[in-house]
Amino acid sequence: MARSTRGTTFMFLAAVFFSVMTVFVKLLDTRLPASEVVFVRSVISLVITSYMLRRAGVAALGNRRGLLLLRGLLGFAALVCFFYAIPRMPLADVTVIQYTNPVFVAILAAIFLGEGIRRREVVSVALSLVGVVAIARPAFISRISSVELDMLTAGIALGGAVLAAGAYTLVRKLRETEDHLVVILYFPLVSVPAAIPLMWNDMVWPTLDEWFLLAGIGITTQIAQIFLTKGLHIERAARATAVSYIQIVFATLWGIIFFQEIPDLVTVAGALFVVVGIAFVSRRTRSA
Repeated sequence: MARSTRGTTFMFLAAVFFSVMTVFVKLLDTRLPASEVVFVRSVISLVITSYMLRRAGVAALGNRRGLLLLRGLLGFAALVCFFYAIPRMPLADVTVIQYTNPVFVAILAAIFLGEGIRRREVVSVALSLVGVVAIARPAFISRISSVELDMLTAGIALGGAVLAAGAYTLVRKLRETEDHLVVILYFPLVSVPAAIPLMWNDMVWPTLDEWFLLAGIGITTQIAQIFLTKGLHIERAARATAVSYIQIVFATLWGIIFFQEIPDLVTVAGALFVVVGIAFVSRRTRSA
């Protein structure tokens, strides 16, 4: 299998497992604070990744520790935003907004990695932003839609997308010096201590059902992170993250099946703009 094909395949599989993770988070609802969910998910990741590193015989601390710590911090902040928004918005909507990150990855990769923005990526940015505006529904769009979202929650979800883009750009950068497992390890290394003060006063002891859901979140996210990191080590940043937009399709499907979240016409139109934009940027050309 060609390297580029392997890269996009890894990103596709990451999107599938991330979409299953969002179902677990949605089922948790809002009883547990987002920081607590991030904490438990990070502890699971820390245990699994440490075991995998030991078996692979890879030195855990890596070479570029400053960048690795920054990647972990950006990933932690992005995940808190994402987990906060999921129970408070329709699953398809929050997924579309969060997965605008390829737009920001393209920009950051051009600035910091020298991966120039191509014409098709500019078109993708424009189409994706139109889609996000439709999904977020500012006042002038809300008048023609049956659903109005909390703009603060939508803004937090969008902020998470920007933070995730920064983390993904660093993952792409770190491919030059770090094993993919080391990059994965630094997320829980940062997230576990960072989540403790955030959840300290609001911590709720999970029920048995919630423990099962938390375990599902940790395991599916760990698998997704492995595929995502491998994909970003192989493929150009903008194109690799663009493939993750397939998660929108799965999020819409899971929302209909599990939560009776039937998308209205504005949501469908916004999602179509985003998907078309990402399909456009994902098309491979001879110069790609």
